[in-house]
Amino acid sequence: MYKIYDMWPKLARDAYESNLESIHFGNINHIVFAGMGGSGALGDFISAILSKTNIHVDVVKGYLLPKTANENTLVVTTSISGNTVETLTVLDSAIKENCHILAFSSGGKMESFCIENKIHYKKIAMTHSPRSSFPTYLYSILKILGSTLSIQKNDIYDSIHELENLSKKISSNNLTETNTSLDLSEWINSIPLIYYPWGLQSTAIRFKNSLQENSKIHVIIEDVIESSHNGIVAWEHDRSIQPILLQGTDDYFKTKERWSIIKEYFHENNIKYKEITSVKGNIISKLISMIYLLDYASLYLAVKNKIDPSTVKSIEFIKYRL
Repeated sequence: MYKIYDMWPKLARDAYESNLESIHFGNINHIVFAGMGGSGALGDFISAILSKTNIHVDVVKGYLLPKTANENTLVVTTSISGNTVETLTVLDSAIKENCHILAFSSGGKMESFCIENKIHYKKIAMTHSPRSSFPTYLYSILKILGSTLSIQKNDIYDSIHELENLSKKISSNNLTETNTSLDLSEWINSIPLIYYPWGLQSTAIRFKNSLQENSKIHVIIEDVIESSHNGIVAWEHDRSIQPILLQGTDDYFKTKERWSIIKEYFHENNIKYKEITSVKGNIISKLISMIYLLDYASLYLAVKNKIDPSTVKSIEFIKYRL
């Protein structure tokens, strides 16, 4: 599995420079991204990219399409396996609501459904597993929807360049103390509590999912602002949790103030924590670089704990019974 993670920059570049054709959807004022697990993380990511635009974005991780969906809605369904029952249900609902639809999978029932119903469909190969396929699917979606989402090519190439630079530092070719992902994995020995600002929510969710699937551990995530009004109180009695602070280089100035206060509180109460700060640059670069670093940490943690990160027996148990 680590060999696939080492290839993330190449997977990203190959996907974006592939022969996939761009599709422009006009008269769109609402986009719904539907998917579960690794596929759902793609929706979180693109929703974050579009957070400062005038496009209304929903991310659906379940069976139900928003009631606001109509003929001006673009529904993007992603099921890397092609057989995710929740996403297939949303796809069926999107047809009934006369929405614009774009579907992605590696085959399966989604491919057959889309061919039968003449839906815009792109077949993207899965690389090892849905979570390992993240860069392939992300950069394929960015290429196909680039004009619809008004995403600049320079920003996308900058993000790939950041991945290439980061890979030299965190990949399996650098198993030294300078490897930030390895250092983070060695620090984690209990349940992580991941604090994040709103703009980095997608990275926090992805890190949680990766720790759960790869490292097989429980994880908590909390918005740093909201937690200041409730979650922070739990530290008065429970010190068994390990806080990890995900920070942006250009967080809102009031968010930076909150980080400073939280860190002061931790210092005064002798609570050890880890900080992970995003790279500088555009939002795509910030998010994908942080996800790469954190995903690799989950892989190193699995190896440290002598756990096979590939298997997901519990998920298979549930899917078999649906």
